[in-house]
Amino acid sequence: MTRAAILRAPNTPLEVTDIDLPAPALGQVRIRLAAAGVCHSDLSLTNGTMRVPLPAVLGHEGAGTVTAVGEEVGHLAVGDEVVLNWAPSCGKCHACELGEVWLCADALTGAGDVYARTTAEGTDLHPGLNVAAFAEETVVAAKCVLPAPPGIPLTDAALLGCAVLTGYGAIHHSAEVREGETVVVYGVGGVGLAAIQSARIAGAGQIIAVDVSPAKEELATAAGATDYLVASETTAREVRKLTGGHGADVAVECVGRAATIRTAWESTRRGGRTTVVGIGGKDQQVTFNALEIFHWGRTLTGCVYGNSDPARDLPVLAEHIRAGRLDLASMVTEHIALDGIAAAFDNMLAGKGGRALVIFQ
Repeated sequence: MTRAAILRAPNTPLEVTDIDLPAPALGQVRIRLAAAGVCHSDLSLTNGTMRVPLPAVLGHEGAGTVTAVGEEVGHLAVGDEVVLNWAPSCGKCHACELGEVWLCADALTGAGDVYARTTAEGTDLHPGLNVAAFAEETVVAAKCVLPAPPGIPLTDAALLGCAVLTGYGAIHHSAEVREGETVVVYGVGGVGLAAIQSARIAGAGQIIAVDVSPAKEELATAAGATDYLVASETTAREVRKLTGGHGADVAVECVGRAATIRTAWESTRRGGRTTVVGIGGKDQQVTFNALEIFHWGRTLTGCVYGNSDPARDLPVLAEHIRAGRLDLASMVTEHIALDGIAAAFDNMLAGKGGRALVIFQ
């Protein structure tokens, strides 16, 4: 028996209750969670913007220790420290064959499985985005875990499973920021803070952070932002003013709103690049006219999971962390228990803080 946060239906509060986990089956492992980050994608699942089979235990960004191993799992052992990978690649689909593992067609097939049951009623539960990290323990496919980088506390390593891979990948893989370029990041949450730090690591000459909250300026500056703007109707104009009238070379949108995507695009120079990381709803329509697309010569690109290959990128991120270039702890503005997730969602909606982190005892 373990405690977990369950979403029973869209637009209903998470319910923290006891669940029963089975022993790991063939190809599975059981993990005791050390920490789990509260990501905007989890919020998108609760409000129906993204859909998974319900009822489900949410949470997809976490790290912990292997406590049991199923048959035919030769690369993991009890006591191993691991980072959860919510989007494992199958290695066989068209995207995987092209090397674009972040677009794997079968990455989320495990979310439809029944992986546990509620203790009280015996209700079948699904594992959210494959890994069900909002729980003291979870059972996952062995392909959903990666070795935690040595020497990095698991409570920090939890952020590697989504926020950092996404923010780092948006800068290094999607936008391919070059040394000396100007970068503007919209949204100073967990992913935005990772993107700002990653832009600094990439050698960006100017990093402009934009958010609706004036209170986030200190967080952005600590991460490496050289300028800070409070979002308004004139933001694109202000970005151009800060960049000699040209606009930024690169914009990274971490909000997922049509208006913000449009502003991010407008704030880049002629020939600039905009990477959209934020997840918006179907009702968020972004419009452009044909003439401006031709005239500005800008690029607008979607970005899934930072276009990252976790197996390739985690060791690179670990080296940045050990060298002091990437500070995971500074991204966390709140440590909470399982029953604090609802309040963390409220803070996210209100634009408060960076990453909230569930700490398990």
